[in-house]
Amino acid sequence: MPADLVFTGGPVHTGRRPAGFAAVRGDRISAVGDDPRPVIGPRTEVVDLDGRLLLPGFQDAHVHAVGAGIELGRCDLTGATTVRECLDAVAAHPGSGWLVGSGWSMEIFEGGLPHRRLLDDVVADRPVVLVNRDHHGAWLNGAALARAGITAATPDPSDGRIERDTDGSPTGVLHEGAMDLVTRLLPPVTDAEKFAGLLRAQRLLHSFGVTAWQDPLLGDYGGMPDPAGTYADATARGLLTARVTGALWWDRDRGADQLPDLLARRDSLRDSGFRAESVKIMLDGVAENHTAALLSPYRCTGRSGLSFVDPVALREYVTLLDAHGFQVHFHALGDRAVRDALDAVAAARATNSPSDHRHHLAHVQVVHPDDVPRFRRLGATATVQPLWAVHEPQMDELTIPFLGAERAAWQYPFGALLRSGAMLAAGSDWPVSSPDPLQGIHVAVNRVPYGEDVPPFFPDQRIDLAAAITAYTAGSAYVSHFDDAGTIRPGARADLVVLDRDPFDGPEREIGAAGAAMTFTGGRCVHER
Repeated sequence: MPADLVFTGGPVHTGRRPAGFAAVRGDRISAVGDDPRPVIGPRTEVVDLDGRLLLPGFQDAHVHAVGAGIELGRCDLTGATTVRECLDAVAAHPGSGWLVGSGWSMEIFEGGLPHRRLLDDVVADRPVVLVNRDHHGAWLNGAALARAGITAATPDPSDGRIERDTDGSPTGVLHEGAMDLVTRLLPPVTDAEKFAGLLRAQRLLHSFGVTAWQDPLLGDYGGMPDPAGTYADATARGLLTARVTGALWWDRDRGADQLPDLLARRDSLRDSGFRAESVKIMLDGVAENHTAALLSPYRCTGRSGLSFVDPVALREYVTLLDAHGFQVHFHALGDRAVRDALDAVAAARATNSPSDHRHHLAHVQVVHPDDVPRFRRLGATATVQPLWAVHEPQMDELTIPFLGAERAAWQYPFGALLRSGAMLAAGSDWPVSSPDPLQGIHVAVNRVPYGEDVPPFFPDQRIDLAAAITAYTAGSAYVSHFDDAGTIRPGARADLVVLDRDPFDGPEREIGAAGAAMTFTGGRCVHER
C-alpha cells in the first residue's frame, strides 16, 4: 500500500548494510529496502535525503529534562569560563528574595572551590544559591548561609560535607546531602514553571534529534523539582511529543518501608498514562569532590568517598524491588559503588525467578577490571555519558591526581565493556552536560571533544561509530523498554532523525560537525532546521 511518508536519496541506517529508503504509514515504519517506487502513491510525501543519513531517533537514557528546562530560565552559568563571568551573570539578576542558579564549573576556581566572599562582593543583601555543573555541590553567599543557619558549629550530615575555612567557618560550598540544608528552604517551583520547563526542554531535545528519554529522578532531591506530575499532565494534554519513561526516587533516609509508596506511585502514574517502572538508587557522589565511592582511598586525602546506601541493605532492597517488577536505575560512579550495584543485581537474580527487569548502572566512571565482565554475566546494562570521557581541567586537575595512574586508566571503559559483551546505553545527564547526542557520539569514537586539540582520553577505550550510534538508539531503547523503537525496521515506531550529513562518509574527527536537520516522532515532524 502507498506510504504516507518516504525517505529516499540517502543512506538509511538499519544496523546492517544501509538501505535505500524507509517508508512510513501512520506512526509506524511500513517498509525498508532499495527501491521506493512501489510504495510511493499520489499522496505520499517524499523526503529527499540528498545524501544525508537517516537514523533511528536518538534516545537519552539519563536526562533531567524538566529540571534542565527550568534552569534555562534562571541564572544560567553554564557558559561562564571565568570567575568574573560567573559573578557578572549573578549581578545581572536584580531583585529581592532568593536568587537561584546553576551550571558553574569547578575548574575555574582555585582548587575547584569558590568562596562565599566572591558572591558577597556582588550580592550581599539577598540569599544566593548556585548549584554547580554536576549538581553535586552548591555555592552560597553569606546571606544564604545565615538564612539556613549554617555556622562553624553545624555538623556535616552523614551523606554530605560542608567546606570550611581553617577556623571551621563555612566557605559557602556544600557537597551532596549537605545541600539539603539550604535547598529545603527555597521557594517551591510552581506547576506552571515546571510545565514551561518541560516544553522548553522538549523543543531543545527534538532539535538535537532526541525522540525519547528516561528521566532518572521522579522525586525531590537537591533542589530539583519532582517532574512526575508534569509528565503526566503533558501526556494527558497530548503535548508530550517525545516518548518518556521515568525512575522513581529511592529515599536513602528510609528503607524497605517505602516500597508500598513506590508501588502506589507507579500505579497512579500508570493510570494517568505515564510509565514509571523504574526506581533510581543513588549510591555515591562524584570523583572531583571525592564523594564517589572507591575501593581504596583517594590519594593525599585518606577518604574513600561516600556510600549513601549500606551495601548489605542494598542487596535486600534490589531483590525486593526486582520481585515487585521494578527495574533499578543505579547512580554508580566509583568502583566501590559499581561493585555494590553489581552485587545487588546478582543477589536479585539469584533469589528471584528469571525476569526481564533491565537493571542498569549509570555513569560507571571508575570500574575495577574484575567487574567489567560481570555486566554481561548479570545482564546489567552500562548507561554511559560519553561527553565526560575527555581530558579537561576538572578531570586533569581535580580527578586524575587523586585517583592515581592505575585507577585513572579504569575510567569510562566503554571499549572494554563492549568487548566483554555488555550492553551499552547512552545519555547526557543534562543539565550536567550537553544533551546533543552527536557530541557524545563524537567523544565515544574519538575520546576527544569535537574541535579541540587535546590528547585522547585513554584511547584504547574508544568504540566505533556504529556502536556509539547503537548505544544512543537501540541501547537506550532497551533500558527504557521501548522495544518497538531504536532501529529502522518494518513495524517499528517511526521515531527518526535526518542528519545534515553522513558522518560515516568522512573522517572520524568530523563526526561532531553533524547535526539534526529533521526529527520525527511517530511519523510526525517535530523539528526542522
